Amino acid sequence: MTSILIADDHEVVREGLREILQEQSTNEVVAEASDGKEAILKAVEIEPDIAVLADTLPLAEGIDGIEATRQIHARLPKTKVLVFAAQDSETLIGALLKAGARGYVRKSDAKRSLLDAIETLAANRRFSAPTEFASYGRPQSPLTKRERVVIRLVAEGYSSKKIAKLLNIALRTVDTHRTNIRSKLNLFKRADLVRYAVRNKIIEP
Repeated sequence: MTSILIADDHEVVREGLREILQEQSTNEVVAEASDGKEAILKAVEIEPDIAVLADTLPLAEGIDGIEATRQIHARLPKTKVLVFAAQDSETLIGALLKAGARGYVRKSDAKRSLLDAIETLAANRRFSAPTEFASYGRPQSPLTKRERVVIRLVAEGYSSKKIAKLLNIALRTVDTHRTNIRSKLNLFKRADLVRYAVRNKIIEP
């Protein structure tokens, strides 16, 4: 079972999240919180596998969503924080990711993406929203220099065989790079890789 803490100041939102999450029988919502301080206290008490925190948790004794994320990440390294984002704010979501969140899901995409995000974090991987996550404040690219070259060539339409020839490396090495890129970004369709490459200025649109 994947144990989950939900933190949002609106009861109706928490109820909706609980309903979606428990569609998957391996998920168990073990606690709820309405502000950042309560989220920290319950996380420390219960040590959930995943904490789903709203991006705009109300301030409580100097603790907002960013500080709650930072403290949960610091105190409970095994608990993964997932941001439940009401706003498309690069500054806010970027700050939450830098504070230790492992990914984010927009509220408007909850029905489509939330269960996938929980499954991804439970497998100890970051969750990448297909088109937006890369632009939201990740402090460093997760890709190596060689992987950035490979994703650029993939985005430009080159086959693995052609990439191997251009880079003077084995075809098996190219396939390994491509597998690593998909795993790091959680992007498996070429169209999503192209969007990632454009948004991160690896290629020009």
